[in-house]
Amino acid sequence: MNTFISILRGINVSGQKIIKMADLKMLYEKLGYKNVRTYIQSGNVIFKHSENNVAGHINKIHDEIKNQYGFDVSVIIRTPEEFQKIIAGEPFKLNSDQLKRLYVTFLSENGKLEKLSQLEKYMAAKDKCHLSDNHLYFYCPEGYGKTKLSNNMIEKVFGISATTRNWNSVCKLYELT
Repeated sequence: MNTFISILRGINVSGQKIIKMADLKMLYEKLGYKNVRTYIQSGNVIFKHSENNVAGHINKIHDEIKNQYGFDVSVIIRTPEEFQKIIAGEPFKLNSDQLKRLYVTFLSENGKLEKLSQLEKYMAAKDKCHLSDNHLYFYCPEGYGKTKLSNNMIEKVFGISATTRNWNSVCKLYELT
């Protein structure tokens, strides 16, 4: 059995696209996924399946959410090995206190390096970001609320779907696998 981590975009944010995690767990089980576990209310789901077709899983989950709830949700899937590489590859070498201000934006496809410079105009003076294939590390020492570099802005600049998680959630999702 292969283990996967799905990260849904925009679930249960500001009273929009509400899906209870118990219902989301049942939706995944209905689709034939095993050992389904959710983590916090933002649409993080760990599951197992014998088939290794990530694109197929993305489409199946997206379509079932659309069918059951009537709204589109971007679904991004990574493996535990990919999460391990993300954690090991933290580019800024931050201490444990600084890690509280680190975020990872998961991109639906590889980001184009030339677009990275366009993000800089939305960053606060001390912010740092680093693109690595299909994810973006984003460190904002003054706080996420002090920057204009939101998930929406990242999607707009790169022209692809994305969803952002804080460092603690990234580490916890990996730990749960």
